[in-house]
Amino acid sequence: MKKDRLRPKDIDDYIASFPHEIQAILEKIRSTIKEAAPGAQEKISYQMPTFALAGNLIHFAAFKNHIGLYPPVEGDAKLKAQTAPYKGEKGNLKFPLDQPIPYTLISRIVKFRVKEQLERTGSKRGNHD
Repeated sequence: MKKDRLRPKDIDDYIASFPHEIQAILEKIRSTIKEAAPGAQEKISYQMPTFALAGNLIHFAAFKNHIGLYPPVEGDAKLKAQTAPYKGEKGNLKFPLDQPIPYTLISRIVKFRVKEQLERTGSKRGNHD
């Protein structure tokens, strides 16, 4: 994310601040997350697009050479192995912009996070923040 960028007021504002080719990727990630977590609410947290479902569920952000996805995947060995090629310094995921974005993998990550989040909070439905 550019240092001189103003704080975005919402996800639309965040996405609009990038070049068109990056906007298309961000919109596709956004729709992928919406589909995988239909009850999640959109917001900006840590100056990044965030989806919340019984707390912060997933964040994503665009950088010069990659798209970041947070938090790290923990607790599912198969999913962790699938995300290993994208692992960043702190376990967060980095999807290089010069490679195809793995939208199906992002969907699986989000579905796992929904399950994990609802189990952690004891929620049956994700209607709270």
